Amino acid sequence: MTHMGDVLAGIHSTWEFAADSVLIRFERGIRTPKLFQVLSERRVPYEALSAVELSPGSKRGTVVLRAVPRQGADPLLEAAAGQLKEGSDPYRLVLPAERETLADYYATELRAVLPEEAAKPAEQYLVAAPSAPQSFKAYDGKASFDGSVVAFRWFWTGASTAKWKAGDQFFPVEELEGIEWRSPEGAGGHLRLRARGAEVLVDADHDPASVVFGLGYGPVYESLPFAASVLEAVRAADPAPESVCTSTPTVTRQRSDPADVATRIRHLGELHDAGLLTDEEFTAKKAQLLAEL
Repeated sequence: MTHMGDVLAGIHSTWEFAADSVLIRFERGIRTPKLFQVLSERRVPYEALSAVELSPGSKRGTVVLRAVPRQGADPLLEAAAGQLKEGSDPYRLVLPAERETLADYYATELRAVLPEEAAKPAEQYLVAAPSAPQSFKAYDGKASFDGSVVAFRWFWTGASTAKWKAGDQFFPVEELEGIEWRSPEGAGGHLRLRARGAEVLVDADHDPASVVFGLGYGPVYESLPFAASVLEAVRAADPAPESVCTSTPTVTRQRSDPADVATRIRHLGELHDAGLLTDEEFTAKKAQLLAEL
């Protein structure tokens, strides 16, 4: 590989090459994606990579050097399940087009050190997840993880009747078999914990093992590092099971109590009147609640 300490600086991040790995350091500027700022830096062993690509950037006058991780090597990407937008991909190094020759040199150097099993899925995580403790605010509750137990504490303004009745939830990682993360940037964003042997019977809004996103709650840069941290701990507790669900399970939708929906809409109206919700946010969430009936 390249000489230890070689550095390739790009837009938003810098790659520093060592004998057995590349250290990706992310900038903290206001234009840097928030996910990168939260990650700060990540050390990626060459054995975690399956390929190296060099292509024109989406913005004119740029090129992109991308290290392609092996399937199952990185809990962050496993949790994301293909839902990360291109600009938030931590394995992309965007460079000015005039540095294409230099980027091509490093791409060639990286390809020379790819492992023999590069095309095969990794048998264990090779890139570290963001470390615990982790926490974030979802729409219906606060999620926290101390490294061994995941806790969901419900908000009276957002939690469904089913979650209120179930009470705050606590999940030791050894009782979990995986997680399901649905990006808050799409419809139905949520984080669902999958207990060993448990069948998913209801949608995330009524499932006490889930928190739901939306209206600015559970942003990618908070909920995805959280999901990856939990996923790594679950795999460490028992490396055998499938630890992430990449397809949406079939669920049975449970209708909400009309009185509960009316109360929650009234609370939303109070937040709207206080200027804490925009007209668009109020209308969207009201429609979501009415759809539960």
